[in-house]
Amino acid sequence: MDKARQRLEHLWQRGREFLGTEYAIMGGAMSWISERNLVAAISNGGGFGVLACGSMPPELLAEEIRATQERTLKPFGVNLITMHPQLETLIELCGEMQVGHIVLAGGLPGSAAIKQAKDTGAKVICFAPALVAARKLLRSGADALVIEGAEAGGHIGPVSTSVLAQEILPVIDAVPVFVAGGIGRGEAVVSYLEMGAAGCQLGTRFVCATECIAHPEFKKAFIRAAARDAMPSVQVDPQFPVIPVRALGNNATKRFTLFQLDIVARFKAGEIDQKEAQLRIEHFWAGALKKAVIDGDVENGSLMAGQSVGMVSREQPTADILQELVDQALAALDAREGPVSTRVQC
Repeated sequence: MDKARQRLEHLWQRGREFLGTEYAIMGGAMSWISERNLVAAISNGGGFGVLACGSMPPELLAEEIRATQERTLKPFGVNLITMHPQLETLIELCGEMQVGHIVLAGGLPGSAAIKQAKDTGAKVICFAPALVAARKLLRSGADALVIEGAEAGGHIGPVSTSVLAQEILPVIDAVPVFVAGGIGRGEAVVSYLEMGAAGCQLGTRFVCATECIAHPEFKKAFIRAAARDAMPSVQVDPQFPVIPVRALGNNATKRFTLFQLDIVARFKAGEIDQKEAQLRIEHFWAGALKKAVIDGDVENGSLMAGQSVGMVSREQPTADILQELVDQALAALDAREGPVSTRVQC
């Protein structure tokens, strides 16, 4: 196991140094879930917690950052949505509060936003959904990338994690690249590290952490779910594009399909214009995640979950989840050191 540990230290050394952590494991920024308690617990456990700003106004984000800093002295990051109307103010706030890592998500950030974030002294992490986007972000000055596949929860792109990893990891080595989407065990972490990743990001795996404030009913839904239950939302009309959202199926997901059909019918009948129709479709999920996460309405709220939800079997302390991932990674590497005759036995 000592050789395995040395090998693991070597594989994710770049990621650990970039994040300033014991493990190169990032926590995914999940709205209403990745708040002060879970973020601090991930960082205190040796990983890298990331606060989800979402639609927070600056004063609320400042309170959340301050509360997190009171709970941990370890590094953590702040995830900012590029479409936020006060993005510049939020970046400035992160600088004032000495946030060490700023994650720009929810679309490709412009070079001006990346420069502003870097000028605060923070390291800037951006999401790259394709190789061409990764190269553009590097030209804009991103310090690290996250490549997240369609297996992830919440808003997703069309390409699987394994394909993105094969497309991007062999050709992007100028900055650390972290892999996300559908990762729930340490063996998978090792596989991406061996492909060239600096580390991995996990979200769904931490929802049932003891420190997570999600409602007990929300956690029960995750524990009961299988991978196949986390399905992307359906778009009913190409004239009204919908960014797919992966979530556990419930009444809300069924109603979303019916809601789209109704809105499209009203548009075709001339009752509303196209802009209004699109806006209503996009606003359908507003508040739905909070309804499930905070209020525990798992039938009518949004149960955003990645396909790794099938590997969530119980509630555990965050530190135990991280240790379990590391132990699985070490066991996988240790098995590689065994004699060939042992490895090929059936």
